[in-house]
Amino acid sequence: MELYSYFRSSASFRVRIGLALKGLAFDYRAVHLVRNEQLEPDFEALSPQRLVPLLIDGPHTVSQSLAILEYLDEQHPEPALLPADAPGRARVRSLALDIACEIHPLNNLRVLRYLTQQLGVSEDAKNAWYRHWTENGLLAVERRLARDEATGLYCHGDQPGLADCLLVPQIFNAQRFECQLDAVPTVMRIFEACMALPAFQSAQPSACPDAQ
Repeated sequence: MELYSYFRSSASFRVRIGLALKGLAFDYRAVHLVRNEQLEPDFEALSPQRLVPLLIDGPHTVSQSLAILEYLDEQHPEPALLPADAPGRARVRSLALDIACEIHPLNNLRVLRYLTQQLGVSEDAKNAWYRHWTENGLLAVERRLARDEATGLYCHGDQPGLADCLLVPQIFNAQRFECQLDAVPTVMRIFEACMALPAFQSAQPSACPDAQ
């Protein structure tokens, strides 16, 4: 397998965690988003959306981090990223989408660049935008996790899974932008539990070949 990734991309980070949890080997293909390498014709030929992550598995090309994670779970069922029961799977997918749809789109690199380069927003205002949407989104995740008995050591029970693959990268970025995280103790407890595992440690940005 080949994974096209950028070390600071939280969506790529999600997939690196999933691959590591499953013990799957892959070739790392760096795409530097800040240098606009995603816009080069060779990469656009592989990814019309010009986005990372992109997984190539033999004849199969899969884009979008959640689709890639579910593809990996179906192709390599153990250890599972999703629960065996339908309510459990729905809960985990819903938690993952709280991050992938409600937090991430508002603060990814393309949005932040548009704020500063096209709209003329100052660096301080851009960072305030980032912190506002991230902190509010994580509060919603905190409320869900703290009130649900299905929450265990990790987002769902006592085995790391799909939701944890999304939560950890979002916290990494929240810390980079100096978000206030005191109000999300359950989220941070789960983050610390995940980061104690080798799979999460090996997938973090500083461990990537293109880390800077």
